[in-house]
Amino acid sequence: MLHMHGVTRRRFLGLMGTAVAAPWVVPASARGQTQRAAPSERITIGFIGAGKMANDYHLPEILRMKDTQAVAVCEVDPKRRAHAKKRIDDTYQLGGKGCDEYVDFRELLARKDIDAVIIATPEHWHAIPIIEACKAGKDVYCEKPLTLTILESKRCIEAVRKHNRVFQTGSQQRSNVFGQFREAVEIIRSGRLGKIKRVSVGVGGPSRWCDLPEEPMEPGLDWDLWLGCAPKRPYHSALSPRGVHNHFPAWRAYREYAGGGHADMGAHHYDIAQWALDMDRSGPVEILPPEDPKAQTGVRYLFANGIEMVHGGPGGCVFEGENGKLRIDRGHLESEPASIVKERLPGGGDVHLFKSPGHHRNWLDCIKSRHQPVADVEAGARTVTIVHLGNLAYWNHRKLKWDPQNWHFVNDPEADSWMDRPRRDPWQLPVV
Repeated sequence: MLHMHGVTRRRFLGLMGTAVAAPWVVPASARGQTQRAAPSERITIGFIGAGKMANDYHLPEILRMKDTQAVAVCEVDPKRRAHAKKRIDDTYQLGGKGCDEYVDFRELLARKDIDAVIIATPEHWHAIPIIEACKAGKDVYCEKPLTLTILESKRCIEAVRKHNRVFQTGSQQRSNVFGQFREAVEIIRSGRLGKIKRVSVGVGGPSRWCDLPEEPMEPGLDWDLWLGCAPKRPYHSALSPRGVHNHFPAWRAYREYAGGGHADMGAHHYDIAQWALDMDRSGPVEILPPEDPKAQTGVRYLFANGIEMVHGGPGGCVFEGENGKLRIDRGHLESEPASIVKERLPGGGDVHLFKSPGHHRNWLDCIKSRHQPVADVEAGARTVTIVHLGNLAYWNHRKLKWDPQNWHFVNDPEADSWMDRPRRDPWQLPVV
């Protein structure tokens, strides 16, 4: 497992009198073929959720790393669970025991020989595993959007900080996945647009209540566990497609489980806006709904420094400053005038941000160094809170005043009651 200042983590824990499981031994022949790190030096990882994101993105990234070992997978669908296990076992060619399978994430978290977890579940199943993983001493990579409610975001920050965990939010645009996002942020932070006046974020609209009819359920799926804290309802394959699938399920569209397109891509592009505005520890102070109560775009966010951010417009982010405009999206970076993105400031006056080696790689490196990764928990929490604030303005069609430093609405008890949702037992939000 993970090496810490010349002493392996297992050896360190052993010296402290903590019982841990024996290392997962890989045959010498396999080590020679892959030139992988010694078993005691690897970061052991468990996967919570084995759907499309885990299968297409997280598993391939982790399985190609020389200093990691995927040891367990938790998934409520038996076919997805078996598929992930086979993929892991086939990669390592261990024979024998191989990767362990779980239905309940709590059993995976109880293992002392797992260093870190990757959570790739629907949004309503993020906060509880995050908090429990932190309490169990695991470092965490969790998909975006980080949470389903504002209170969950605050609680996740508290859990990561209290238990000194390394946390990476899956907002991989900060690692320049899909485009020149870091370069765009450097241009804006360097002042080449001048003072920023307005930002538009072009993403989808808010979620709606689920009205899907009942369908026959495939045997083996733990549907009650899939629902978790969400209200009890009949099964529908749009929410949890049968078996292994190659599309993004429609649970993203429904309020019980997610924040809609506003949250899905908004968690990426509001994140870049927040990063560019240097607002990773803050947020807007006023949220104004559009005039049309049926509108799916048009919510406005006002910041204390006078910047206005608007939901709508071209895809990605458009920053408007005193000296021109800049648009950044996946595979797209342009400015008016064009010289803004082409010319550097004289005298080396440009701001240069951390250059991520890759989103998973950055997380793994930080697990070793104990530094904060590029998309730390608070960045993810602040970004998704902007989405939640906007959705609340859409759903309730009224103005909101927000105190980002103290995490509450200003003189608005009704709005404060919207910071979380009623939860189905036993899945109440854990104490940190």
